[in-house]
Amino acid sequence: MPGTKKYWTLRYIIINATYFAVYSGIHAYASVFLLEKGFSNTLIGITLALANILSVIFQPLIAGLIDKQGKLTNRNVSMASTALLLIGSVLLLIIRNGIAVIFIIFVLIYMIQMVYQPIITAMYFEYEAAGCHIYYGLARGLGSAGFAVTSVFTGMAIGRFGVSILMILDIIILAIALIVLYFFKKPEVKAAEAHGTEVAHNNLFSFIKTYPGFMLFVLGAVCFFFAHNAINDYMIQIITPLGGTEASMGTAVFIAALLELPTMALIDKIMKKISVKNLLLISGTAFLVKTLLMLIAPNMVLVYISQAMQMLAYAVFIPVSAYFVNQTMARLDQVKGQAYINVSITLGGVFSSLVCGRLLDIKGPHFMLTVSLAVTAIGLVIAFVALKVLRDKRSGCGNIAEKGS
Repeated sequence: MPGTKKYWTLRYIIINATYFAVYSGIHAYASVFLLEKGFSNTLIGITLALANILSVIFQPLIAGLIDKQGKLTNRNVSMASTALLLIGSVLLLIIRNGIAVIFIIFVLIYMIQMVYQPIITAMYFEYEAAGCHIYYGLARGLGSAGFAVTSVFTGMAIGRFGVSILMILDIIILAIALIVLYFFKKPEVKAAEAHGTEVAHNNLFSFIKTYPGFMLFVLGAVCFFFAHNAINDYMIQIITPLGGTEASMGTAVFIAALLELPTMALIDKIMKKISVKNLLLISGTAFLVKTLLMLIAPNMVLVYISQAMQMLAYAVFIPVSAYFVNQTMARLDQVKGQAYINVSITLGGVFSSLVCGRLLDIKGPHFMLTVSLAVTAIGLVIAFVALKVLRDKRSGCGNIAEKGS
C-alpha cells in the first residue's frame, strides 16, 4: 500500500484546513464583505438564502451521481469545485462595483462551497475503505483550526488593508488546495464484488421511506443550525451594540473554531464511552445553551463564553453525524447521507437568512436571538423524538443509536 498512515492523514488535513480557511472568508465574513459592497441586511439575507436554497437542491443531486460509482468521483468534484471558487474569488477581487454582478457571483461561490463540503467527508470513508488510513477526527479538527487561525487573522487584516484582502487570501489558499487535491489520488484497488440486491435510493421519497428516523433527525438538525447560522452570519451586527468590532469578531470566531479541535481529535475515544445517540443529544443541548448565552450577553466576555460552547455543539455534531451516516446506511446511499446531513446545515442557513436579516432590520439582534433560541428548543425536542424512533422502531438506521462507534 503506497503512502503511510501519517502521509495520508497529512494530505487530508491540508484539504480540510484549506477548505475551512476559505469557508471563513466566504461564510463567516459574508456580512462584512457584502456590507462594504453596499448591501443592506435584508439583501444580505436574500443573498445567503438563495445560495443556500441552491445548495440544498444540488447537494443530493451531485451526491446521487457520485454514489453511482462513475467517473464523477469525490476527488474530481472537489477539484472542480475548488477551481470554480478560485475563478469566482478572482472576479470578486477585480469587480469593484455593481451590486447585481457581485450578488450573482457571491451566490454561486457560496453555493458551490456548500455543495462539496459533504463530499470531502465522503472522500475520507472512500479512501479509508481503500486502505488509506486517515485520522478523520484529527484532520477535521485541524480543519476547524484552519478556520480559526484564518478568521482571527482576517479580522485584523480587514481593519488594516480593507475588505478586498478577503478575496486575496481566498485565492492563495484555493491555489494550494487545488494542488493538494490533484496529487491526492486513491491507489488502484480491485473492483468490489456486487452487493447482492443493494440499490441506491436516489429518489428523495424512496430515501425517506428507507431511513425515516434519520430524516426526522435531519429536521431537528435544521433547527440547530438556524441559530448557528444566524450567529455566524450576523455576528458583526450582534456584537456591535456590545462594543464589538471586526477584530473582536475575529477573536470570537477564533475561540469557537479553535475549541473544536480537541473534541474532534478525541472523538473516536469519546464515542467508545458515550453512545452516538447521546452525543447527538449533547450536541443539540449545547447549541441551545450557546444561543441562550449569546442572547443574554451584556458584553463581549459572555459572547466569548457562548462561542466556547462550540466544543460541545458543532464540534460534536459534525464528526459524530459523519460516522452515524457511514455506519447506518447502505454503501450506495452514504454520499447522499452525508449530503443530507449537510442539507440540514444548509436549510438552517436558508431559514435564518430569510428570517433573521429581516428581523435585524425591524427588531434588532436581541429579538433575532430570541427567535433563534425558540427554534433551537423545538429542534432539540424533534431530535429527541427522532432518536427514540431509531431506538424503539429500528427504522432505517435504528440500532446505531444504541451504541458508540
